[in-house]
Amino acid sequence: MRSHLLNDLTAEHYRRSVTEGVERVAAKLATTDRPFTGVTVDALSPRIDGIDLDRPLYDTTAVLDELEDVYLRDAVYFHHPRYLAHLNCPVVIPAVLGEAVLSAVNSSLDTWDQSAGGTLIERKLIDWTTARIGFGEAADGVFTSGGTQSNLQALLLAREEAKADELADLRILASDISHFSVQKSAKLLGLGPDAVISVPVGADKRMQTVALARELERCKRDGLVPMAVVATAGTTDFGSIDPLPEIAGLCEQYGVWMHVDAAYGCGLLASLRHRDRIAGIERADSVTVDYHKSFFQPVSSSAVLVRDAATLRHATYHAEYLNPRRMVQERIPNQVDKSLQTTRRFDALKLWMTLRTMGADGIGELFDEVCELAADGWRLLAADPRYDVVVEPSLSTLVFRYVPAAVTDPAEIDRANLYARKALFASGDAVVAGTKVGGRHYLKFTLLNPETTTADITAVLDLIAGHAEQYLGESLDRAS
Repeated sequence: MRSHLLNDLTAEHYRRSVTEGVERVAAKLATTDRPFTGVTVDALSPRIDGIDLDRPLYDTTAVLDELEDVYLRDAVYFHHPRYLAHLNCPVVIPAVLGEAVLSAVNSSLDTWDQSAGGTLIERKLIDWTTARIGFGEAADGVFTSGGTQSNLQALLLAREEAKADELADLRILASDISHFSVQKSAKLLGLGPDAVISVPVGADKRMQTVALARELERCKRDGLVPMAVVATAGTTDFGSIDPLPEIAGLCEQYGVWMHVDAAYGCGLLASLRHRDRIAGIERADSVTVDYHKSFFQPVSSSAVLVRDAATLRHATYHAEYLNPRRMVQERIPNQVDKSLQTTRRFDALKLWMTLRTMGADGIGELFDEVCELAADGWRLLAADPRYDVVVEPSLSTLVFRYVPAAVTDPAEIDRANLYARKALFASGDAVVAGTKVGGRHYLKFTLLNPETTTADITAVLDLIAGHAEQYLGESLDRAS
């Protein structure tokens, strides 16, 4: 079995195996004509359940043949222009190359003696990102597994910086459409069930700063300690961006940690045309960025950035077998000193390869394209009497609802929209997401593929309307 270990003796085996795998994927990408096959759980489960993992195939080609049957054929392909559902982006080739390199070398980014150059590359990218944010020389950060972990670490730092006698007195203020990881983080940090105060949003789906000011004043009056305000730069449902300068002003007035969850909107850091939409982010104490959303990187690639590197000490623990305290005096750069993780992939290499091949302007151009596509899509929806569109996009998300003129029952319209989404997914012709607005069911396009066109949007809207009309027709037949 040593023939399967990657080393100097098996380099040629590695080359052949990886080449064969790459050729399979490339062939699949070249011939995929829709984002999904429509396979059901009931159809796919028996294929996987029938595989005996204790009986290996002993042949890479045979394993790839099997993989075609259980995964590649029925995968949901984000690169297809009619995948319009979640915050999943098509990935750029330099990043995929970086993924291949980092997986083979398998550096662990916790300590210098496991990563060397990898440590310095990650630190350089953190400095690059903090400079793009507008933080000063004292800034720092670390790569994470995703936005949820980044938000958790930022709120951990905020908790430790807050001055409160009891955890029960601490409060986090976030809009009522902020990411669910805010509530999850509060629970993981040992805060009470009432720790997160939901601040309402306006018709534009942005946090209402008047309401935020009122809640901050109420906390002060009731003897509660606001430990953080979480502003969102790109909400999951609407792509809306909270008014960052006004929120920063309130945080400074009340002495509250300001965290900006820019997991989605971080693409604006590289934007050539829309960078002003996140003006004020430089006044935050911490920022979450997800490069695997709007920088077109493979999962996972995220980071948490802080304006003051000293605050990262709240995540620091020393172990004699890994990062003893003496290493700090010796100026040995151990990234585990900043991270919630210990063993950690060299995910930074993917972004490094991307920047060194395409440049930041190349990434920004791609993100600008999807933002402008969303603006075109909004105009299409606003002019289409079959649809109600909720809000003009700030980034690249459109939330809308099929509204047939002949049907007045909101519950029946809900059912028609739900049916249309499920039927579209089952057909495999396109994939769209769904959410609720005001208690009613809506559909959602999350546009992160520059290859998607307005013609694709128009075609998918026609498909949705067709499925909804089919449901309503069948419903009318059942009623009669």
